[in-house]
Amino acid sequence: MVQPYPTIEQVVNTARTKIQVTEEELAEARTRRTALANALRKEFAGSRVYYNGSVAHGDALTPLTDVDLGIVIADPNGEYGPGKKGPTQLQERAAAAIRRELADTYDDLRIEFRGRKRSILIRFRDPIRPGLPDFTADVIVAIDNTVDEGLYIPRFTSWDRSAPEAHTVMIAEANKRTEAVFARTIRLLKHWNRMNGNTLCTWNIKALALDAGIAAGSLITAMRTWFDYAITSLQEGETQDPAGVSDKPIKLNGTRTEVLRRLREASARLEKAVELDQAGFPVLACKELADMFNDPNMLPAPTHADLLREGARFHNAPLGKPSSTFGAPALITSTPAPAVTPVRSWGIR
Repeated sequence: MVQPYPTIEQVVNTARTKIQVTEEELAEARTRRTALANALRKEFAGSRVYYNGSVAHGDALTPLTDVDLGIVIADPNGEYGPGKKGPTQLQERAAAAIRRELADTYDDLRIEFRGRKRSILIRFRDPIRPGLPDFTADVIVAIDNTVDEGLYIPRFTSWDRSAPEAHTVMIAEANKRTEAVFARTIRLLKHWNRMNGNTLCTWNIKALALDAGIAAGSLITAMRTWFDYAITSLQEGETQDPAGVSDKPIKLNGTRTEVLRRLREASARLEKAVELDQAGFPVLACKELADMFNDPNMLPAPTHADLLREGARFHNAPLGKPSSTFGAPALITSTPAPAVTPVRSWGIR
């Protein structure tokens, strides 16, 4: 008996398991993150460490090659901050402490911070497992903003306002509220972005998601919600800090025109996949998803035979059925979908 072809929800659920971080990677990343945190606490008495980035947010991809953390340094005399001392001396102390505490464990350790915009870059020169790229860490030295919300974090030799602790709390709450759908959706979107021009930074994807209204339930629905919101929001301008602390918007990795073009193309493919799936053409729907993600290892296209078989059934559909709605499907080629704002012709949500 021929097994029924999976729905697109089943397809993306399978795909997301292929790109999620492994327990081995997470365990090693946390070990290295803890070692860095301990070194920093030892150097800066009375300070607190915070974790952010993909490991802290629960949306890390495999292979995992970095980890993020920061230390909020106690400044009882108010020496540091805008109009006062910059972060350089604190970065020098942090870098020296990390080198002192970790050099025996990682004998080829490299630490860089001069000329960098925000973080101290730790190059462990010791991949988590053979065959992976080097593992790194980004360490931020920060101070409390004593007159307003958030922190001050480095901007070269001066300071910027930011709220990394609040961001991590917001994302943790979103993960809990959506029963992990938020994190799983972010993981899928990060991978889509990586495979299609990388025109959005990861934080922009998450910031948009925090305001998009993603709910528990279907990953397909969550992605549609995100694309709809992202297109509408970026048409109006760059993304603002969801915590309302930073006075600078999140920068795009390309022109807004290019970013919107890629978003619209992906959204159009996703909408077509949903409509084909709902109409009873799961093979053609999967092909649209495969073209959207552009990664055959993560989400392979259906076989040639399956596409031909369902394509014939699609073209023989009665008048007024999907063939008259969509036009002919792209059975073998991967021609991009038109860069137009998607229209849900069947009102499917």
